Amino acid sequence: MSQEQLRRRLSAQDASFLYPERKETPLHIGSIAVFDGAVSYDRLYASVASKMHLIPRYEQVVMPAPFNIGHPTWEWDQNFDLKRHLMRVTLDAPGTDAQLMELAPKLFEGMLDRNKPLWEMYLVEGLEGPRSALVSKVHHCLVDGVSGIELMMIVLDVSADAASPIPLSEPAEHPRADEPVTRFFDAIFDNVTAEIDRWADSRKSAVDAIVTGDTRTRAAMRGLETALPYLTTPVTRAPFNKPLGGDRKLACSEFSFAEIRAIRAECGGTVNDVVLAVLGGALGRYLEMHGQSTDGRTARILTPVNVRREDETGALGNRVSMLLVEVPVGVRNPVERLKLITEKTDRLKRQNVAGGIELLSNAMNNAPPALQALAGLFPPPPNTLANMVCTNVPGPMIPLYAVGHRMVAHYPMVPIAWEMGIGCGVTSYDQKLYFGLIADPQAAPDVDRLKEFLDQAFVELRSASGVGKSDLPQMGATAAENGARRRRTTAPPTAQALAADAS
Repeated sequence: MSQEQLRRRLSAQDASFLYPERKETPLHIGSIAVFDGAVSYDRLYASVASKMHLIPRYEQVVMPAPFNIGHPTWEWDQNFDLKRHLMRVTLDAPGTDAQLMELAPKLFEGMLDRNKPLWEMYLVEGLEGPRSALVSKVHHCLVDGVSGIELMMIVLDVSADAASPIPLSEPAEHPRADEPVTRFFDAIFDNVTAEIDRWADSRKSAVDAIVTGDTRTRAAMRGLETALPYLTTPVTRAPFNKPLGGDRKLACSEFSFAEIRAIRAECGGTVNDVVLAVLGGALGRYLEMHGQSTDGRTARILTPVNVRREDETGALGNRVSMLLVEVPVGVRNPVERLKLITEKTDRLKRQNVAGGIELLSNAMNNAPPALQALAGLFPPPPNTLANMVCTNVPGPMIPLYAVGHRMVAHYPMVPIAWEMGIGCGVTSYDQKLYFGLIADPQAAPDVDRLKEFLDQAFVELRSASGVGKSDLPQMGATAAENGARRRRTTAPPTAQALAADAS
C-alpha cells in the first residue's frame, strides 16, 4: 500500500465518522481472530513492526484543520510507539470461549485516543486449547469493511512460513505537520480544488448523459424516490431501539459457507439475501419473545453497499453506500421469506438505488466542512428510519496465519449508534460465515437469545431448502448450484451487487 494511494485529507465520508462520535457511540470497527496455539507476543510484535512501512495510516494521526475550514488531514505521529497499539492481556484460567466473548466487547468499548493513530490490537493469551486471540479495533474514518479486510491481509500471512516483507533500504524520515497558518491556507486551496473537481465531474456527467441517455440527476432521483417513503413513515421500533450507553455485549455464531451457497443455489438470491433471511427469522422470534406482534411486520435493515471501483483496491478510507431492506419478520416459511427478500434486493439493484443514494449523500457532503463539524456537536434526531444495521463483508476463503499460527475463526464487531441497540456484522473466512451480534446491554441485555434464534433460523432455512448438513465444506460450484442455474428462466441482475455478495 503505497503512500501515493492515500489521500492526505480525509474525504467528507471519512470525516463523517469523526464529527458525530461520542463516548456512548464510538465509531470503530473490529474483530476477534482466534489462532491455534500460543502466539508469542514478541514474535507478533516483530512481525507487525516489519510491516509498518506497508501501512502508512497506522503511523498517522488525525489533525483537524484550523477553525474546521477543511476536513482533517492525516499527519505523521512523530512519537509513534507500536507498544501503545499492540498490547497483551491474559485470560484467567480456564480461558474458555465464553470468557473471550465477555472480554472482547470490553476491549472494544470506548473511543480510540485521537492523540495517536486510530487503531489498537490486543493479543489475548491463556485461551484454552491452547489457542490465542487477537482483538482489533480500527476507526471507521480509516477503513470500511472491505478495506478493513484488505488491511488484515497485510497484517497477517497467507502461509505458515511466509517470508518477511522487504524492509526499507533506510528508515524513512516523516515530515512534521505544517504550522496552523499553512494548514489553514492548504485547506482553503483543497476546498477550491474540490469545487473545480465537482464542476469537471458535472460536465463529464452531462457528456455521459448525451451518450448513454442516463444522468446522475436521474439516478439520484431514483434513490430519493426509494428513500422518501422510509423518511415519511416512521419505523416500527424494536425493543432494542433505545438510547445507548457506552457498554457493549457480544454474541457470535458461525455457519458453513458451503451450506449457505447451497441454500442460495436451491432458492435463488445471493449470499446476502440468505443472511437477511436468517436474520429476519431470528428477529421475528425475538420480537415475539418481547410480546410484539409480527403479523405483516417488516424490520428495516440498513445494508452497506460496496461502491469501490477496481482501481481503488488497496486504498483505505470509505467507499460505501446504503440500501434499506424491509425484511419480512412475520413470514413463517423460511424459503418464502428468502424469496421475498430476493425480490426486494433484485429490484433495488436493477434500479441502481445504491448509486443514487451515494449521489444524494455526496451532495449533502458538499456542505462546508465547518458546518458538518458543527452539526456533529448536536445530538442526532430520534431514529425513525431503521431498526438495525447488518453489514456483510466477503473475507478471504484461504487460511491466514500469524507468525506461523493458523487463524481458525474470525468474528466481526461493528459500531452501533442512533438508537440501534443491536448491530449485526457478518464476514466470510476459510469456508465459514461468521456472525457477530454486538449490543448495548441497556438496550438489549438478552442479545444471547437473538443469537440462539439466529442458529435456529439457519437450521430451519437449511432444512426447508433441502440442503444437507456439510461437515466438510468444499469451495467451487456444486452440482446443486449448477442445477439451480440451469433451472433459472431469467438472467440474474447484472446491476451493482451488494457488498456482501460472495462467489
